[in-house]
Amino acid sequence: MRGVLVVLALSACLLACAKPDVDVPFDPSAAAFIHAPGKGKIAGHAFFRSEKGSVIYAAGEYVYLIPATPYTDARFASFFGERKYLKAMRLFIRMESDPEYQKFTRNTKAEADGRFTFENVAPGTYYIWTQATWYADNSILPSGGIIYEKVTVKGDETEPVKVIVSGK
Repeated sequence: MRGVLVVLALSACLLACAKPDVDVPFDPSAAAFIHAPGKGKIAGHAFFRSEKGSVIYAAGEYVYLIPATPYTDARFASFFGERKYLKAMRLFIRMESDPEYQKFTRNTKAEADGRFTFENVAPGTYYIWTQATWYADNSILPSGGIIYEKVTVKGDETEPVKVIVSGK
C-alpha cells in the first residue's frame, strides 16, 4: 500500500509540475503541409535498448508524424531538452497542447518488430515519436519511454526515407 501511495504522490507532482514551457503560439498555416498531397514515403524502425542491453520494440504502439514548426520545435525542446527520449515515468505527464495541434498530425501503428511506414508524405521536416516500454520483474512502474527522431522528406526521393527511432 505504501508503494502505491508513493507512486500516486509522485505522479501527481509530475502532472502538476511538468506543463511544457512553450511561449510560441501554434500556427495552423505553418503545419498545413502535412495535409498537402505528397509522394514521399517514410520507412522506420522504432525500438529502445534496455539497461541490460535487450532491444524492446515499439510493437503495436502508435507512431506519430508531426510537422516541424516553431510551435513543435519549442514543444519538443521543452519536453526533451537535448535528449531524444523521456523515461517512462514521464508517460504519466499530461502533455497539454493547442486544441488545433492534433488536427495536424498523422499516426500509424508499428508492426511486431517495431517497423512502420508513412505513405503519401508531402515534402517537409517532421518529428516522428512513439513509445517503447516494458515492465521489469516485480515492478509496478514501466521502463523504457518516449522516443523521437526528426526527418526531412524532400519530395524527389526515389526510395523511402529511412529513419531509426531509438532515442539515440
